[in-house]
Amino acid sequence: MTTFTTGQVEALLGLPASTLRFWEKEVPFLAPRKDVFGRRVYSVSDLCILSRLKYLAFRKGLGLKYACKALEMELCSADPSLRAQIMELKSSLYALAAESAAIHNALDSEPFASMNPVSPSLTDPVNVGNSVNGGL
Repeated sequence: MTTFTTGQVEALLGLPASTLRFWEKEVPFLAPRKDVFGRRVYSVSDLCILSRLKYLAFRKGLGLKYACKALEMELCSADPSLRAQIMELKSSLYALAAESAAIHNALDSEPFASMNPVSPSLTDPVNVGNSVNGGL
């Protein structure tokens, strides 16, 4: 099961952590679980709910209270097969975004370690005296 940390949700949706926490209190059907350390862990369905709430609240200008009511109406009256297809597509999109972010982070964390122009003996404090100063 794919899960996302608060930082990942912030990056994916452009919502600050304080907004996520506030919405968690105000929206009854938004309840990310917590890991063993007490940190919030968001599921794909949590991301879908947050994404739709963001759209309704900000882009449609409904505010959180009315966006929540509109989303409840959508969830209750939507065709189940259509809803399943939408959830599957959103799930795939979020998985791709997470995979893309992971690849980006991996590339940033170890940039071409084998192409380091500095000699290892000059950067290693144990060998500095032995190789540069003739063992002094």
